[in-house]
Amino acid sequence: MAEEKMARIAREIYENVGGEKNVRKVIHCMTRVRMTIIDNSKVNMAGLKAIDGVMGIVEDETLQVVVGPGTVNKVAKKMVDMVGVKLGETFPNSEGLSFEEQTLANKAAAKAKYNKPSKLKSVLKSISNIFVPMIPAFVGTGLVAGISAVLSNMVLAGDLNAATWQQYIDIMNILKNALFAYLTIYVGINAANEFGATPTLGGVIGGVVMLNGMNPESPIKNIFTGQPLSAGQGGMLGVLLAVWLLSIIEKKLHEMVPESVDIIVTPTISLILIGLLEIFLIMPLAGFVSDNLIGGINGILNIGGAFSGFVLGIAFLPMVMLGLHQILGPIHLEMIAKTGQTNLLPILAMAGAGQVGAALAIWAKLRKDRTLVQNIKGALPVGILGVGEPLIYGVTLPMGRPFITACIGGGIGGAIIGFFGNVGAIAPGPSGVALISLIAHGKWLVYVLGLLGAYAGGFLATYFFGIPKDAKIKADNYGQEVQMETLQPTLRVVTTPAFEAATVYAPMSGTVKELSEVADEVFSSGMLGKGIAIEPSNGQINSPVDGIVTTVFPTKHAIGVTSDEGVEILIHIGMDTVALNGEGFESFVKQNERVKKGDLMLRVDLDKIKAAGLSAITPIVVTNSSAYKAISVAAKNKVDKGQVLLTIEP
Repeated sequence: MAEEKMARIAREIYENVGGEKNVRKVIHCMTRVRMTIIDNSKVNMAGLKAIDGVMGIVEDETLQVVVGPGTVNKVAKKMVDMVGVKLGETFPNSEGLSFEEQTLANKAAAKAKYNKPSKLKSVLKSISNIFVPMIPAFVGTGLVAGISAVLSNMVLAGDLNAATWQQYIDIMNILKNALFAYLTIYVGINAANEFGATPTLGGVIGGVVMLNGMNPESPIKNIFTGQPLSAGQGGMLGVLLAVWLLSIIEKKLHEMVPESVDIIVTPTISLILIGLLEIFLIMPLAGFVSDNLIGGINGILNIGGAFSGFVLGIAFLPMVMLGLHQILGPIHLEMIAKTGQTNLLPILAMAGAGQVGAALAIWAKLRKDRTLVQNIKGALPVGILGVGEPLIYGVTLPMGRPFITACIGGGIGGAIIGFFGNVGAIAPGPSGVALISLIAHGKWLVYVLGLLGAYAGGFLATYFFGIPKDAKIKADNYGQEVQMETLQPTLRVVTTPAFEAATVYAPMSGTVKELSEVADEVFSSGMLGKGIAIEPSNGQINSPVDGIVTTVFPTKHAIGVTSDEGVEILIHIGMDTVALNGEGFESFVKQNERVKKGDLMLRVDLDKIKAAGLSAITPIVVTNSSAYKAISVAAKNKVDKGQVLLTIEP
């Protein structure tokens, strides 16, 4: 019977909006079906409002039909199933293929397009979210660093006068170091935002690897070797691991520590625990590997030839990711002191050239993805000049396979230089074309051949073997709105007992507002039921009753709870927060889970809501209000979580 009702509502909605062919796409939020209409003149508003089961209509950028929580996802699912597409996917039209043929094609495309993401994809997406926002800074400072490197190399080679140019080079180095000298701090802040930790604490954890404040006369020792720790050991991956652990510790402490002392206790304990772990385990582990890496590098160099060039060219970028490249500086200097040149640097420089080739292949293969192409356009110039971070962290690494094929390109370039042999640089410097002026004994042509080989190798390996299928599908469908996940709640039937009065307690602390003050007609008009709103002062949402969690929306911005007395309560955190797609929201309960009054159900980052320009005001609505004689607001002005908020008379 319920299934028939959902199908009827879906069918009647289509009948009153001009049919399926007048709808561009369908999505839904917690309470309403949202349709993108092609021709608004075909919509019968009176007919929509008259549908049994429709609570109201909101006309906005999309036509919103309010059917209530627990019903909305079923109706929306029926609507897209009737057409043969997924939620959020553009409806087929009459152009080209027939409606039925287009429907079948859409089904096949949707099946391939919306595969369940793997854990690896989730990790790579997180890395992308951390580093992509930094691309403008990488590009700007990277170009400055590249120009500085070219000028510095020309000064070292004697082509420019140091007295004239050195001050300008110093200024550019100051600008460059504003990012690269403190890169781990920026990464720590972004990683904390991504993992749900406090951003400033993430910055502190990122800064720990710099070892500022360590007593040089009594340095902290590597627990594996007994040697002093070196700044930078652990690299970016060490920072990411430490901040991820910070997010776990911080969340657990928020649950355990009383709110009155949470601001003092949680950050202090979190920093101490993660800081000790980072200094005494993560950094020493990286240091242990780097110390033993010298013997491996020397062994490979002794073998010589194309093989050693290939191995070193492939291995360099993974070394950078682990921060192990820090140990190479002394090796370069030792080689220069003994032989007048470092033969290692030109080979390792090929790794960056492989990234350039890979990026060009991605551009060619995924050129329809305009966002990705823009990132590549910004990162390529600095990559050619030898600054690889924008390409690594903004393009190849988040995609996974292109990072590997880029390393293969670096190996090919290294093999070319190793084959000719005795190609060295007279001073340490960046890679890419900026190193050409430092190549010793006029062998710059061999170095250029290596660069071209790495470009070509990275391009071909990536073009034919390095493009992930999901990235290709995304590019081919660029501009189409990604579907919203659906949730099919199996609402637990609760027998309403006789009661004299039921109580709904405040799920959060904050300022009490009338529903009429909410800037959304669905709530302010009482369309969904009677209740109250709270402007929250913190991001913890607790259960307002003893009962059952009936609905947790996939984006976690709304939750439904049914009390033991049968009172159905909807808590909707913020306005239009469905657009955040779950970012800043964390759920601690599942659908059909039993909760007690005061149990933590959700946590939300209020700063993230405000940063997105959205309101955090939270309606708490009794959606089955019509079943009760009266619903009274007990709280006034300010309310603390756990205080009486609403009283219900049967």
